[in-house]
Amino acid sequence: MNQVNPPVTTSDPVEAVGQWFALMGWYCASVDYDGAENIFAEDVVSFGTRMDIVRGRTALREGQWESIWGNITGFRMDLENVHGGGSGNQAWGVVAWTSTGYDSDHKPFHRPGRATVTLERRDGVWLAVHTHFSLYPGTPQRTYGALA
Repeated sequence: MNQVNPPVTTSDPVEAVGQWFALMGWYCASVDYDGAENIFAEDVVSFGTRMDIVRGRTALREGQWESIWGNITGFRMDLENVHGGGSGNQAWGVVAWTSTGYDSDHKPFHRPGRATVTLERRDGVWLAVHTHFSLYPGTPQRTYGALA
């Protein structure tokens, strides 16, 4: 993966979406919660597989990231197929992703999903103001992590 160094500051909204997804994929795969917080607005509104609608980075981290990232492996965004658009200081994007989850017996299973993001450029930096990460239909909702 071509890692993009934060923050995302390009003037092109579509390029910003691709760079943002590259960073988010890196942070998730690396289980780097602190790094990921840097690409989200403090007032982000989000929902996902493990939580209802929440507001704020702390709620997102505690309600979603901390309950999943350490229990999956092989997280990868499909960066060759990012779709996005935008103009001015607003951008949006969608992408598919994949990971390996683990059932209650710690046996691996394919765990594909998709993500959407709405970005806003604030003080020259693109930040997520909304995200939605979800699993493809039929994918087990819970992952327990691999055995150490």
